[in-house]
Amino acid sequence: MSQWLKLVARNALRHRLRTSLTVAGLVVAILSFGVLQTIVGAWYAGVDAAVPSRLITRNALSFTLPLPITYENRIRAVDGVKRVSYMNWFGGIYKEPKNFFPQFAIEPASYLDLHPEIYMPAAVRKDFLADRRAAIVGRKLANRYGFKPGDVVQLRGTIFPGDWDFVIAGIFDGRGKTDTSQFFFRWDYLDETLRQRSPTQAGLVGFFIVDAGDLNHVAQVSQAIDALFRNSLAETLTETERAFQIGFVKQTEAILVSIRIVSFVVIAIILAVMANTMAMTARERLSEYATLKALGFSPGYVARLILGESLVIALAGGAVAIALTPPAAARIGEMTDTLFPSLIVSANTVGMQALAAFGVGLLASLLPMRRAASVRIVDGLRAVG
Repeated sequence: MSQWLKLVARNALRHRLRTSLTVAGLVVAILSFGVLQTIVGAWYAGVDAAVPSRLITRNALSFTLPLPITYENRIRAVDGVKRVSYMNWFGGIYKEPKNFFPQFAIEPASYLDLHPEIYMPAAVRKDFLADRRAAIVGRKLANRYGFKPGDVVQLRGTIFPGDWDFVIAGIFDGRGKTDTSQFFFRWDYLDETLRQRSPTQAGLVGFFIVDAGDLNHVAQVSQAIDALFRNSLAETLTETERAFQIGFVKQTEAILVSIRIVSFVVIAIILAVMANTMAMTARERLSEYATLKALGFSPGYVARLILGESLVIALAGGAVAIALTPPAAARIGEMTDTLFPSLIVSANTVGMQALAAFGVGLLASLLPMRRAASVRIVDGLRAVG
């Protein structure tokens, strides 16, 4: 075994430039594969963070259409409903259109009670509940723009007209995969201001968040809420938080499919490059393999030399790529910032990268192995690389 390993190592390093270029290609391909898979995983972060017993009630026609705030008390009266809150997407612009981050008007007390994964000191919560113009910002968002408690932040309305001033009450952190690039402010401030600026937009909310408490009651509560508003001017669709998040992801499904396809195409390309490298190597060494056979080494031993060399090169490239994936993903996360809640390289992605490297090494060696193992000694000795 030690002799075989020495031969494999020497063969892999015989043409150092070729090996280096092949390894570099593998690093780029498998690193790209890992980063693309990480981006796809980040797209589903909201789905993974969803709480099974939380429901979202929205307008049945489209989530862009609002619902009357008067629905709150009727939903609260439905059997099985434990708690209810509501929120509005705001969609304001901070200084420049490129400064995008999620902004929501919420009913502060009930929303925070329903979302314990949003963590903040008690003093911050108290300040948030005390001031109608107060807002809280996630840690990631605060770090990006330098927001501090007491700062006045102005957003220019797109959906809701005018300039809106908010006072930062504090910064919140998130447990698990909670998105900390969000901006929350009080719905009552939004509603009171709209009654003066745009009365037709007042008294409306985007979504109701419902706590069904028991998982066994989720379906029953969902059906009861939707039945309550059937044939009304604003019928509702109630679904689990997970299903609601998947609905958002589905809107960009074509992008996700494209990213997945590209990631596998990259692996297919490097497989072709690796196969060409191993084919060249086997062709150049046919006389050597024939000599080994003449000395009594079996065809299987010769084939294992090629397999070993191919795996060493492929796994070396894969190891470097896996090591570089977390810092590369972190850098992309800094560049995209609020676009993705988090770019964390999962164990599943690392496993796929390792499997891809192993698969490339194995598949690239199959034809050269077959040729070297089946070549006749006479033909091999006549071969010129």
